[in-house]
Amino acid sequence: MNKLTQWSLTAALAGFLFGFDTVVISGADQKLQSLWGSSDIFHGFVVMATALWGTVVGSLLGSIPTRILGRKKTLLWIGVFYTISAIGSALANDPYIFALFRFLGGLGVGASTIAAPAYISEIAPAKDRGKLVGLYQFNIVFGILIAFVSNYLLGGLGEEAWRYMMGVEALPAILYTFFVISIPRSPRWLFLQRKTAEAKRIIHSAYSEKDANQLILEISNGQDKAPNSESIFNKKYRFILWLAFLIAFFNQFSGINAFLYYAPRIFEEGGLGESTALLSSTGIGLTNLVFTLIGINLIDRLGRKILMYIGSIGYIISLSLIAASFILEWQGLSLPIFLFVFIASHAIGQGAVIWVFISEIYPNHLRSAGQSFGTSTHWVLAAIIPSLVPVLFTSIGAGAVFAVFAFMMVLQLAFVYFLMPETKGISLEQLSQQLIK
Repeated sequence: MNKLTQWSLTAALAGFLFGFDTVVISGADQKLQSLWGSSDIFHGFVVMATALWGTVVGSLLGSIPTRILGRKKTLLWIGVFYTISAIGSALANDPYIFALFRFLGGLGVGASTIAAPAYISEIAPAKDRGKLVGLYQFNIVFGILIAFVSNYLLGGLGEEAWRYMMGVEALPAILYTFFVISIPRSPRWLFLQRKTAEAKRIIHSAYSEKDANQLILEISNGQDKAPNSESIFNKKYRFILWLAFLIAFFNQFSGINAFLYYAPRIFEEGGLGESTALLSSTGIGLTNLVFTLIGINLIDRLGRKILMYIGSIGYIISLSLIAASFILEWQGLSLPIFLFVFIASHAIGQGAVIWVFISEIYPNHLRSAGQSFGTSTHWVLAAIIPSLVPVLFTSIGAGAVFAVFAFMMVLQLAFVYFLMPETKGISLEQLSQQLIK
């Protein structure tokens, strides 16, 4: 394993904690609602979605430490937040304390969606950038799978099983924090801080002499053209902002986070028993992992747009069938199969592309602020949509909810065709020049 892959994989482990933290709550979902006698609205917005609101705050403010402290130090603090959140959530005795510690974990998730992809995109060669940044998404879905498996294995430990489900996350969080200490700081960030000697040393340690000199020249030229004080909201960056907004918007209107948060409940709504629902959720995690691996291996070959086309068409077909299965009350294995197709479509399309795309479309000096805009759009919707799921399932039914998601994916297909540029194989500095209108 070369240095660039090793550093990328270490930073990408933040994604494992992201995935684990996001989904681990699904195993405790109905148990906590019963334990604390919460209404659907209170349970949805306070108990379940507080971590997502923490993620919103983390994504809004995460650009500040990412820019000032640097990518590496921000990644270190993310590990600390995850550890505290896991231990505190496991020990909580009322919904408000539980929500507070889940909020802290959400801060870590939100900041990681800025710092980790930014770090990896800034150290990766253009030809491998999609695959290396994609390691972050791979770790997200690996964390999701391990969370589903963990919930299934710990689910039989009695009334307090939910505490073990929540607390076990502290172990990988502590390990991740120690691993991050070993990686260097981002060379492109060091150039922005005028610490060119350290930046050049890191680049030369990871690249061949020829490639290192070429990369240093590109970064230096891009750095010379960057104004000292500039905002992502300047008119010339409007197109980039729309790209980041729309890919994040459609990511959540696929219903992916709503499904991951409530997978066991959705399976039970479809007629499966509690134990079978948890086991089917584990199958969803495995499907997600396999197709994410396929997407990561194809992203630098086929490009970002082709994967988005494949994912969009898969979304439309699977979500339409899921909606029909609820509306027409189809019984048997049809619902799990349709949901597996939905997850596969997400993993090979949006799942593989979103963090890569958002991390590469901004110029170096605005990357953290630009990612904050894109990821905060993602997480605001990721907080709102799952929060409404219990209420919407009760009021209009699961079939209508999934039908809306299917329609939104038709709009995503139009976005990919008419607006989304291809970014594979282009250096970050060249890409900035092409996208600035």
